[in-house]
Amino acid sequence: MSHHPNIISPPGTTTADRTVGELVAERPGRSRVFQDFKIDFCCQGGRTLREACERRGVALESVLEQLEAEQHSNKAPDFNPAELPPTQLADFIVKTHHTFLRQELPRLHMMAERVAHVHGGHTPSLVTIFEVFQGMEDELISHMAKEEQVLFPAIRALEAGQPSFGPLDGPISCMMHEHEDAGSALAEMRALSHDYSPPIEACNTYRALFAGLQDLEEDLHRHIHLENSILFPAAQQLASAAG
Repeated sequence: MSHHPNIISPPGTTTADRTVGELVAERPGRSRVFQDFKIDFCCQGGRTLREACERRGVALESVLEQLEAEQHSNKAPDFNPAELPPTQLADFIVKTHHTFLRQELPRLHMMAERVAHVHGGHTPSLVTIFEVFQGMEDELISHMAKEEQVLFPAIRALEAGQPSFGPLDGPISCMMHEHEDAGSALAEMRALSHDYSPPIEACNTYRALFAGLQDLEEDLHRHIHLENSILFPAAQQLASAAG
């Protein structure tokens, strides 16, 4: 696989006439948009967005609209989810954080595997990053299933005044232990990637991977905080009150 330096367009060039490669290099999160439209931002990153859309047979206006949405996607939430009651907080976690993981984990897996295969020969840490990511991915998939099938239904039942599925101390302890494992994996990947800083010669997939891992870390930190510090203590209070 060959990689070419990103072409920097003259100031004032419209987004449609800038290259896909430079758009991703400027803001790696745009890689999600291009992947959704199956636009190659790595090997074919020298094409303008207009050319790339024509080759893929997709509407330029649709891609531009999604790029604009991505530009504003990191706005602060309008409310504090920590203020939600337990059942609504569990629903928020599933809808927001579990959905994010189910979308991001396959995408990051594909890129981590590709980067490890292409660049791991001269940068062995990329192979280790893929291995660590794979282990964390497997555990997170299992972790979400246990929460959605066992722990969260028990919390909903308690808040509704219905019989619980059993004591919560065991499931909560298990979830918190798995949170620690995920935190350790994130810390290891951050260290291996030098704080998610790709080398200057890194290709766009390499850059998008590191940006995606950083986004994953930030979201998981918020996710784990809501569970460990808000949802789980509230659930234990409900269980104590129910006797």
